[in-house]
Amino acid sequence: MFTVEPQPTQVDLSFRLADVPVRVSIWFWAAAALLGWSVCQALAGQDQRQLLAYLIVWMGVVFVSILIHEMGHALAYRRYGLESRVVLVHFGGITVPLAWGQRVRRPLERIVISAAGPVAQLAVTVAIVAVLKTGGYRVLFPIESIGEPLGLYEGKPLPAKMLEVAVFFLLQVNVFWPLLNLLPVPPLDGGQIMREGLLMAGVGDASRTAAIIGTVTGGLVAWWAFNNGQEYMAILFVVLAVSCYQSLRGPWR
Repeated sequence: MFTVEPQPTQVDLSFRLADVPVRVSIWFWAAAALLGWSVCQALAGQDQRQLLAYLIVWMGVVFVSILIHEMGHALAYRRYGLESRVVLVHFGGITVPLAWGQRVRRPLERIVISAAGPVAQLAVTVAIVAVLKTGGYRVLFPIESIGEPLGLYEGKPLPAKMLEVAVFFLLQVNVFWPLLNLLPVPPLDGGQIMREGLLMAGVGDASRTAAIIGTVTGGLVAWWAFNNGQEYMAILFVVLAVSCYQSLRGPWR
C-alpha cells in the first residue's frame, strides 16, 4: 500500500500463500491493536476480558483482510509475469516485485495491479453479504444508504455474539478501507491509478499533477476526519498530504 518495509526481526511471522512469500512484521500486530482499541472498548464497556476477546477477533480480521488485499496485488503481478512477495507492516502492507523481468508494463497493466487489492477486499464483502442473505441472516452493512434499500438489515440475527462481532468487523474493514485506499492520494492505490490514468490521457508530468490532486484531497479528508472524531484517519491523511506536497519540489517535466 503506502508504507516503508521495516527490517526483518526474529519474531516476524513468515509463510507462503499460493507460492507467494509472506512476512508479517511484529509492528503489524501492534498497529492493528491500536486501530481497533476504541471500537473494541466501545463494544466491551467495562468488561476487560471481553475487550481482550474483541481485540483478538479484530486483529485476526485485520490480518486476513490486509493479506487478501496484498494477495490481490501479488496475483495481479503474476498475471503479467512478475513474481512478488508480501510484507504486512504497521498500518497496512506492501507487495514487492521480486524481479522486473524483460517486459515494461503499460499504464493499463499498472492500473490493474493497483486496483486488484481494493477489488479483492470488496469481493470479500460481496461474498459475505451473499452468504448471510442466502442463510436468511441480517447484515449489519456499514453504509446505511446502501444497506437499507437492499434490505440487508432484515432477517434473523447470527446465532453467536462473537460471530456477529467478527462479521461486523469484516464488513467495516473490507468496505471502508478499500474505499479509502481508492482515494486519489499517492501513494495509495487510488493515487497510483490516477497517475497512470493521467499518463494514458497524455497529461504532462502526470506524477506532479497527481501529487497536487493528492495534496488537496488528502487535506480535505484530514479536515473532515478531524471534525468527525476520526483522529487516526486524520493523522494518516495529514501525513499523506504532506508527503504529496513535499514531492512537488523541482521543475515541471
